[in-house]
Amino acid sequence: MAPAATLSCLRYPEPPTKTSLEAARQELATQNAVAKELNNKIQAAEEDLARLIQQSRCAIKQMEKEKEAVEEDMAQMLAYVSPIKRLPHELLRHIFYMNFEDYPCCAWVLAAVCKLWLDFIHLPFVLRDGHAAYRSSWAFYLEYVLKLVIDSTGNNARLFRRYYPPMAGAFRTKHATGHRDIPQVLQHPGQRPTYTQTPYIQQHTGRLGDAMDRSYMDSAAATRARRSEHCARCLTSSVMLSSGTVIPLALPAQAFDSMMIPAPADRSNSATPQAKSRASIHWGYIAFYYLTEQMHRWERFVFRFDKKFSSIAALKHLAGDAPLLKEFEISCAEPTFANDWSWLPCAKPTSSYHIPQLQSLTLQYVPFKWSAPILTNLRNLSLRTLPTTHIALDRILYLISQSPDLENLSLCFTAVNPAVLPLMPTTLSQLKSFSIGGHYLLNTLVDSMSFPALQALTIDVDGRDPVEDTISNLFARSNSPPLATLSLAYGTTGTTSGGIYYATGSMITSWHFLRDLDHISTLQVGGIGFETFLSALTFPDDENGAEQWLCPNLTTLAMRNCHLHGDGVSKLVQMIEARNPDTGAGHAAVAVAGVVPARMKRLGLMKLCVVNLHLRAAPEVRINTVIYECTL
Repeated sequence: MAPAATLSCLRYPEPPTKTSLEAARQELATQNAVAKELNNKIQAAEEDLARLIQQSRCAIKQMEKEKEAVEEDMAQMLAYVSPIKRLPHELLRHIFYMNFEDYPCCAWVLAAVCKLWLDFIHLPFVLRDGHAAYRSSWAFYLEYVLKLVIDSTGNNARLFRRYYPPMAGAFRTKHATGHRDIPQVLQHPGQRPTYTQTPYIQQHTGRLGDAMDRSYMDSAAATRARRSEHCARCLTSSVMLSSGTVIPLALPAQAFDSMMIPAPADRSNSATPQAKSRASIHWGYIAFYYLTEQMHRWERFVFRFDKKFSSIAALKHLAGDAPLLKEFEISCAEPTFANDWSWLPCAKPTSSYHIPQLQSLTLQYVPFKWSAPILTNLRNLSLRTLPTTHIALDRILYLISQSPDLENLSLCFTAVNPAVLPLMPTTLSQLKSFSIGGHYLLNTLVDSMSFPALQALTIDVDGRDPVEDTISNLFARSNSPPLATLSLAYGTTGTTSGGIYYATGSMITSWHFLRDLDHISTLQVGGIGFETFLSALTFPDDENGAEQWLCPNLTTLAMRNCHLHGDGVSKLVQMIEARNPDTGAGHAAVAVAGVVPARMKRLGLMKLCVVNLHLRAAPEVRINTVIYECTL
């Protein structure tokens, strides 16, 4: 405060007069103008000071970067002039053999010295373009390899992690003649398979498995081309078998052998049983500790395993912010029966984990909560619940409605409770592929949904009610979407996803619902009446009660575990002759109502209790690709 003698108000008389009040008001206006001017000068001075500080800080940061670059250059130069690089290869080989038994990862340490050492050791690529893949036979040393890979990527590179332990015996195929197992090889859906004489041939599952596995197939195909000629010949006789389930199970580890770290044959003798036992318990905790510390760099995380392992509890602490994460998958081939997990899929709705870019989520046989924030704003969602997980229908519908922009949706719920709240109509305008299997109450869930852009539909639920009504009503509510792929109970046999009481296909009494599905080009059915189904696809007449061709655009047909009777062969021949007439003899398909059916290009007959020469020979004359899997 200014001294009392300098206060302007003391110059005016007391009490105020009219003249003094007028003079005081004028002086007050002048003081306000002076105060504003001073305030502007203060702000300008502060801005100049902040600008100067910012410029100085930028200059300091630039000099620090230049210093780091110079120091890095100095380090590389020191490494170049280091005498160790001139070490003879004979001594390097001796050092490697001397340290390998005690420290199996010494190869990576030695290979990091220089390119000459890398070429000499012939170390396979562990890290490539930020991707890492590990073979389960290295699980004893996985935590060391994983830490080495993470450290080698620096602090800013995005991480793409996937780990595939070995699959169970159910994921390997075997010849009917008793020959040894053949590794399975993944192929693109459009790639024509190559195979030798074997009853197990490739099956196309449409869009259900392709969306999740295409990126893995691309990586495998890129490295597969570099294999030896012997391996290439082995791959020619390999086949791919689809699991047939609604959601594809964990992929065979053999499909990624070209990207894996080869394990020596005598590795089992390099450590004591006690050490291996300790490693089998702790490797998961150590590995996931390193990975969780780098969650801010995750862009894609895929972990698939065939069964529960001793350190599976390490997964329940998998939580944190992942601002770059776009794809997250944890898949098990069998139920893990784990409870009280606090990881991302089980987070509370009030949790504040930051995962803004997540687009694809796959959880198979692992615990999750329907209200977890990670289950929102997705484009690809695949869920397979544990048998002990009971979720009400209204909660499942709420889970789906939290991602209105879904493009691919796969659900398998074996234990479902009736709805507590009424099911509200839900429309997914961008959904292209929908797959559902498990409990029979899921038909009620389908009855409350519509998909205007649906292109692929798979239904594999318990057949308590006629599934044709569910499909017809869904098609009508969705305003006749361009459905191109339809699969009904095709994966029932040998799976836990459907057919607990009745097979879905066995409940189909009439195939007239296919009259409205003109866009179907791929049709897969299972557990149906063989003759009745083939009669519906033949030329429309009084016998089948049809007035038009069913599925006129059908080019791929697959049947599995169908009930074949005496006239099944004749019905199959009639269907093939009607849709694929002998063009060489001048015959052509008959047009009905101006519609001529497309020629069938692929036919699959799976798990039919027949080995009939007529059944095998008849289709091969008229169809490009015929696939058999007959049981004796």
